[in-house]
Amino acid sequence: MILAIDIGNTNIVIGCINKSKTYFIERLSTVRTKTELEYAVDIKNVLDIYHIKPSEIEGGIISSVVPQVTNVAKLAVEKIIKKEVYVLGPGLKTGLNIKMDQPAQLGADLVADAVAGVAEYPVPLIIVDMGTATTVSVVDRNKTYVGGMILPGVRISLDALTQRASQLSGISIDAPKKVIGKNTIDCMKSGILYSSAGAIDGIIDRMEEELGESCTVVATGGLAKKIIPFCKKEIILDEDLLLKGLWVIYEKNK
Repeated sequence: MILAIDIGNTNIVIGCINKSKTYFIERLSTVRTKTELEYAVDIKNVLDIYHIKPSEIEGGIISSVVPQVTNVAKLAVEKIIKKEVYVLGPGLKTGLNIKMDQPAQLGADLVADAVAGVAEYPVPLIIVDMGTATTVSVVDRNKTYVGGMILPGVRISLDALTQRASQLSGISIDAPKKVIGKNTIDCMKSGILYSSAGAIDGIIDRMEEELGESCTVVATGGLAKKIIPFCKKEIILDEDLLLKGLWVIYEKNK
């Protein structure tokens, strides 16, 4: 098994995975001021919870969109497993053909998602990753990454709403009783859930129209399981997608 880590703006997703099994997935808060040792302690504690010994881990790979944390986390993991840890970026083979204006600007998390998507699902493919931002990636029938979309994440939208409207307080992202809310809290829950689900449905329609064909649609990310059940489109929920992509990339480079 390998230790796969995705460093996002809000959370660090950490998991142990091999070709056939994901042993666990956990989330830590992304703290830009933490030291190598502090991250090492956090990661070691997670491994201990799942009774996984460092000697059982053959290597590691990291994808990151937070440059300040990338190398600190890499050194922290190497301190624990005493083996080389790859960082997804230039120089690492992915097998993914990227047809973008500036391919190097494509986020490591989106690369990993697309690599896993191509390996696991029929193309053409639309991948929705719901984290701090909601990103939508498109892979065409030739397995080429052709572009996508970035929009404010569910939590960002909710935080903006509560911060700018003095009479609205913070709420949890849970399903309301009905679409038509009867009180302020249910109105906010309905608004954030159904507007997000409706946006995803509409984006899929427009992307399929532009491509001229139907696509397999896969959703992942920390908030996907909250929103995707309210979508009308057929969408596969795969919470392991990014880690699966890191596994494929690790295998190509070891």
